[in-house]
Amino acid sequence: MDTPKGKLIAIGGAVNKGDEDDFNNAPNTNPESFELGILARMLKELDGENPRIEIIPTASKIPLETGERYLEAFDRLGHNNIGVVHINERKDIENEEYQRRIIDAKGVLFTGGNQLRLTTIFGGSDIIKLMLNKYQNEPFVVAGTSAGAMAMSNTMIQGSSSKALLKNEVNLSRGLGFIKDVTFDSHFVKRGRFSRLFQAVATNPVCLGIGLGENTGLLITSANHMEAIGTGLVIIVDGENIKYSNIASVADNEPIAIENLNVHILVQGNGYSFSERKFISSFSSIRDNIA
Repeated sequence: MDTPKGKLIAIGGAVNKGDEDDFNNAPNTNPESFELGILARMLKELDGENPRIEIIPTASKIPLETGERYLEAFDRLGHNNIGVVHINERKDIENEEYQRRIIDAKGVLFTGGNQLRLTTIFGGSDIIKLMLNKYQNEPFVVAGTSAGAMAMSNTMIQGSSSKALLKNEVNLSRGLGFIKDVTFDSHFVKRGRFSRLFQAVATNPVCLGIGLGENTGLLITSANHMEAIGTGLVIIVDGENIKYSNIASVADNEPIAIENLNVHILVQGNGYSFSERKFISSFSSIRDNIA
């Protein structure tokens, strides 16, 4: 497959953006403190003047409220060429108006909530094929926060128990397929999700594990060049050089051993090359050379 012309922005999620529990329990926090910086970067990456953005709050249990908060956030950034596509059931994807709006859009943003809702509603549909085609052939930006980020890749963490370093305590399923051989996890540092990403990578070492902290995103260009944006941490878990793992031989619920699992920690301005499996200390030094 040719190198995609579009860009991905995977965001780790945080208070008042997509996660219903955080949304409902956040009266004492500043609702603008989390994503405005990353949303401003999304605007910068979009093609053309006054580009159209469509918000897709399908993953959320409160899609109306979630969509409205993103409209307000972009409005505070001075951008109002934006709409909300309310696809709440699989039958909604046949809405021709929604398909026309995606055709006209320069970018979409999948909000947080439940990533399984995204894959069961969008998986294999004409509208996701339309987005995949635009991402492949146009300078189309696909952003996702929390569940919206986790569903971006072809391998998705569906969920896990609290015992994620015991065999088969992490459930993997198929994501939306914007990027292959990557597995995203969100709210990564705050919720201590290291063990489930370790298991996901040990199960499929060709997959690069990406743990997204809150207040943090990863801008991916050409399905290869990755730049950390935002204020938190991006954790890269690379299983390519694993020398030993017992995951194939132990019984379910038995502990997993892994030798030589490589971990990189990125902050804003750092980067990572997927093809070279290489940490980049100053991404700005190569940004201008990326097509």
